[in-house]
Amino acid sequence: MKAMILAAGKGTRVRPLTYDLPKPMIPILGKPVMAYLVEHLAKYGVTEIMVNVSYLHEKIEEYFGEGHQFGVQIGYSFEGYTNDEGEVVPQPIGSAGGMKKIQEFGGFFDDTTIVLCGDALIDLDLKSALFEHRRKGALASVITKEVPWDKVSSYGVVVTDKDGRITEFQEKPSEAEAKSNFISTGIYIFEPRVIDMIPTGVPFDIGSELFPLLAKEGLPFYAQTRGFNWIDIGSVSDYWQTLQNVLLGEVAHMDVPGIQVEDGLWVGLNTRIEWEGTTIEGPVYIGSGACVEAGATIIGPSWIGHGSHICAGAKVVRSVLFEYTRVLRDVTLDEMIVFKDYSVDRAGEMKHVSEYASDEWVNARDRRFTRRTDVAMEAAK
Repeated sequence: MKAMILAAGKGTRVRPLTYDLPKPMIPILGKPVMAYLVEHLAKYGVTEIMVNVSYLHEKIEEYFGEGHQFGVQIGYSFEGYTNDEGEVVPQPIGSAGGMKKIQEFGGFFDDTTIVLCGDALIDLDLKSALFEHRRKGALASVITKEVPWDKVSSYGVVVTDKDGRITEFQEKPSEAEAKSNFISTGIYIFEPRVIDMIPTGVPFDIGSELFPLLAKEGLPFYAQTRGFNWIDIGSVSDYWQTLQNVLLGEVAHMDVPGIQVEDGLWVGLNTRIEWEGTTIEGPVYIGSGACVEAGATIIGPSWIGHGSHICAGAKVVRSVLFEYTRVLRDVTLDEMIVFKDYSVDRAGEMKHVSEYASDEWVNARDRRFTRRTDVAMEAAK
């Protein structure tokens, strides 16, 4: 079995994190989401993996290389072009269009292929899923999950008969229009013949175009509803909640890195904590080279990225701070994500440094962060 990881999208719903990172590179416990997928594939003996890339493609390629460190082979298919000025311009061609491009270029899809979206954590038993796919004689299989009805509009909805055969596929219908609350998890199993049905040279999407075509043609197209963990990072609030769950130990096989120095507190190398008057209530991770001054407060679940600086009197509550974040004296962060020049609250409200009135990023409700210039100065010390 071969694998395809879909990694060409912009991840607009996870901004500002995706201003500088492609969505598959968003870190969970300091490691990109896609790294967990590659490791999971390798665990099941899947060692040939193609990845379609476009937006910020170089960050994925530089991190994963040819896959040797994971014990696999990784190949890339860039979607875009080079203009007359020599600039590389990303231009995604749809998830199915990307697979067609790969097939026409080198014929990669000559075997059963598992297709994964590059932005979710999974622990799916691939061996069992493949067995069911073959037992049913499926041309294509979709791994599904049941979700609350008010969530269906965010996903592709699967409608099946009593045997699990997909009779209709609705791409992100409204709650009123949805005919089912079983949704696609972005995990598929394809036989090579599926790729033959994708048109050449045009953008083509798996969910909105290929799947409705398979259902309309009445082909052996099946849903599998399996018991497994699936954590979709579809939005900033999803990402915040995922980090909370992981730090609380609620996600299997996800261990906090670093050294556990106290109950609920993990630290990286060369981390400095001034304990006098300082309160830390776990679970908390403090990255390497970070400094926590005396009198600071950190309430978990919280993740403090490497090189960060929590000043005296500052308070960090259930928040995620990316690397080299400096929280000034008496500033409070409550259920926030801080990423470079941006802050995002739990509800997804995003603010840029320029929207704050002073050097301490003050707004009408509370004092929150230092300017990025201070972060850069701190990182240079």
